Amino acid sequence: MIMPFLHRISSPPRFYRIASRWIPWLGWSSLIFMIVGTIWGLGFAPSDYQQGNAFRIMYVHVPAAWLSLFIYTVMAVSAVIAFVWRIKLAEIMVIANAPIGASFTFLALVTGSIWGKPMWGTYWVWDPRLTFELILLFQYFGVIALYTAITDRRVGARAAAILAMVGIVTVPIVHFSVEWWSSLHQGSSFKTLDNPAIAWSMLIPLFVMFIGTNLFYVAVLFLRSRNELLLREKQTQWVGEILDEGV
Repeated sequence: MIMPFLHRISSPPRFYRIASRWIPWLGWSSLIFMIVGTIWGLGFAPSDYQQGNAFRIMYVHVPAAWLSLFIYTVMAVSAVIAFVWRIKLAEIMVIANAPIGASFTFLALVTGSIWGKPMWGTYWVWDPRLTFELILLFQYFGVIALYTAITDRRVGARAAAILAMVGIVTVPIVHFSVEWWSSLHQGSSFKTLDNPAIAWSMLIPLFVMFIGTNLFYVAVLFLRSRNELLLREKQTQWVGEILDEGV
């Protein structure tokens, strides 16, 4: 059942039409959630008793850090699918995810450094989580560079997919680094619904930002993968039909 489903959903014309239909809805929904989350988090959430207003940067930093790991995981899973089942769309997903993941990883590092200044007295320390998050950013750059360095798109995508699969080991290291090593970085603020580490008045706007940033990620992923698909398939009949329809 998995194989027929994968091939059906990954049909280039079908995926293009699905992506085109959902991009506007995802884009506008993400904008609404992020505006609400930003206003709620910056203007109405109470100050932290230890960090004061400095904690508010978490409404950008935490979703960005989560997406930096999640996107790389999606990229690596897509790479496995591309190699095992030879699905073209999975190759495209590897390439489409890389710049998005690099952007969120860079944002996580920058906001983390800004947050670290009032907390640690410095913008950067070679903390295990920060160090491996930086390594993750370089891995994203490596996937992008390897793909663009090879003229043949299929060959470049396969080479980039190999690098993505190898690099997946960094994701659990970043996630568990706070527990595995002595670290300045604080632990997770949310583990269970029964006992969150921060007040619900602070946590709810964070959930809203999570939803908004994830919707934004999917919208951009659909947009990038749709464009990459057009470049790959530009000589095919279905692309001509799509362009004639103005979709």
